[in-house]
Amino acid sequence: MAPSYKVAVYQMNPIPMQPKENYDKAASFIRDAAQQGAQLAVLPEYHLLGWVPDDPGYKAACAEWEKYLSAYLALAKDHDINIIPGTIIELHDAGTETERLLNVAYFITNEGEIAGRYVKKNLWGPIERNYLQSSARDVHPVFDTPLGKVGILICWDLGFPEGFRELISQGAKLIVIPAFWLLTDASEAGRDINPVAEQVFLDSVLTARCFENTCAIVFANVGGPQGQGYAGLSQICLPFAGPIARLGSLEGIIVADIDMHTVEEAEKCYQVRADLARADWHYDYRHDKSSNP
Repeated sequence: MAPSYKVAVYQMNPIPMQPKENYDKAASFIRDAAQQGAQLAVLPEYHLLGWVPDDPGYKAACAEWEKYLSAYLALAKDHDINIIPGTIIELHDAGTETERLLNVAYFITNEGEIAGRYVKKNLWGPIERNYLQSSARDVHPVFDTPLGKVGILICWDLGFPEGFRELISQGAKLIVIPAFWLLTDASEAGRDINPVAEQVFLDSVLTARCFENTCAIVFANVGGPQGQGYAGLSQICLPFAGPIARLGSLEGIIVADIDMHTVEEAEKCYQVRADLARADWHYDYRHDKSSNP
């Protein structure tokens, strides 16, 4: 029988430039999730600092990334729970020609070890590209974890189906997506057409991606009042079922069981992975990087 995993998601409203207070909130959530029997706890993107890169103290705060990563490693081991701590912004080679900020997501095992590390690839327009360095042409990694093969994408990666294809072609059956996705990400013209366009985007694409890739998806967004631009909609999606647990826009928590048997049954039905693995696959590109027939 395919396993079932209990997953907890915190749709958190981070306080800008208050990493200790945000960490304390996140740690309290993780401890509570562990007490409820969750095997995986997931936080949103930018959960420690928010996204305020023009703040004079932002880079200095990003330089403390190792302190918080170490704290999450210890927390995972102490409470026997796997953690994806959203994303942590890392400052490397400060003050040199190679100085760079990276937006990084980790899979931390319940033994307090790093199973994998992913640097965000698809940066959101000039808002991120003026500050962050992308993982560019690096292959999307898949991690061997206590929950099987897991892939991580970050926020705007959701808009690119190629990332999902690359992950599932390597065997990922669970894909986790920390995000900092706001209603105001739509253009002014888009918001004139539909003020909640980004919520339509999220609900539509998350459901589509889990069906078209026969995978489970855990989406962890930031949350807050819609009037302040928050889209929210953190959710857990499965093929056949769609969202099995879903929040509105406000800060909140999901705890739900993911039955991986549903993923196996979806693949039996749709045979997406089987088609991708065929030597005579008929599209011009291949996600496993091998030569086309």
